[in-house]
Amino acid sequence: MVLSKDDQGYRQCSVTVMDNIADADIRFDKNGVCNYYHHYHELARRELPKATEGVQRLDQLLTYIKNNGKGKPYDCITGVSGGVDSSYLVYKAKEWGLRPLIVHFDNGWNSEIAVHNINKIIEKTGFDLYTIVVNWEEFRDLQLAYLKAGVVDLEVPTDHAIFATWYKLAEKYKVNTILDGNNIVTEAILPPSWIFNKADHINLLGIHKKFGTIPLKTYPLFGFKAKNIQSFFGAVRPFKPLNLIDYNKQAAKQTIQQEFEWIDYGGKHYESVYTKFYQAYILPYKYKIDKRKPHLSNLILSGQITRKEALAELALPLYQPGEMETEKIYVLKKLGLSDLDFDCLMQLKPVAHEVYGKQKFLTEQYPMLKLLKPVARLLAKKKYQD
Repeated sequence: MVLSKDDQGYRQCSVTVMDNIADADIRFDKNGVCNYYHHYHELARRELPKATEGVQRLDQLLTYIKNNGKGKPYDCITGVSGGVDSSYLVYKAKEWGLRPLIVHFDNGWNSEIAVHNINKIIEKTGFDLYTIVVNWEEFRDLQLAYLKAGVVDLEVPTDHAIFATWYKLAEKYKVNTILDGNNIVTEAILPPSWIFNKADHINLLGIHKKFGTIPLKTYPLFGFKAKNIQSFFGAVRPFKPLNLIDYNKQAAKQTIQQEFEWIDYGGKHYESVYTKFYQAYILPYKYKIDKRKPHLSNLILSGQITRKEALAELALPLYQPGEMETEKIYVLKKLGLSDLDFDCLMQLKPVAHEVYGKQKFLTEQYPMLKLLKPVARLLAKKKYQD
């Protein structure tokens, strides 16, 4: 049963705007406060440093990156989509005196605004840009396979390719560090049932095997070596430096607008036409999921907006009048789908990702390696602090 606001069993968190529509994982305490509230504050308590501690940890990180980058063309790798978080991270990398290789995945769905933003970022910083190039027909076929599979996380094909390329380039240029724009204060909350492990190549290949029609010859896979060897033993280490600073989304926007002539594209991750259509049409229509709820709730909990402001935002339509039909025509034409084909896909019963297989990590396949993990982490930590 899928609830609506009019149903008797409907409940909404008294602090955030999370509710029990399409979310079987939500729980409420005696005060009507949801589990995501408690999850956020526990995560923030563990991961977000106090002011002086943040400065010290950031200094340690920057020293580590610069020392390990000596004699190499780049000292770190970071992705850029044209969105707020990634654009601001590139700005900070320049301010910190780093020499990153900037990675972008042009999956064929970039908005004009995203292209403008990326071009301006590269122009202003002078950083090198590596663009992931895959055959469009191949990637389109993979996206169609995900639609046919009935799974909820249609962003996996894009995110998986980005992760794979980060580690591939890290090995090529012997770079130890990946900088990730993901952060707690704007994106720590998301119901587990709304997403899937982006790094799971077994699941991706399972979906492609069943529904794909074109071999994956150019598509980068995040396979065994990168996941289990490079990351397990700390050869390549991902960091989230926005967690070490006082990160405010609105202030970040103002900075990159001034420094990069950055243009706001609207909703979170709307720099991609496909992502916008996925979040503003497919998810609400097929799954009754509105991703604005966790995004806005996160900003409430980090003190960046009020609950009243969030509720006002939720009251707005996901698409402006007339815009949805225009974008639907564009997306379906680009995917090669008729209205009838697409409507049939939307009517398919949702299917759990796990039906198509799930990866096992190195420690699951070889339990004895669990004994080595603390040693590997200790050595990596010592190297970081030295």
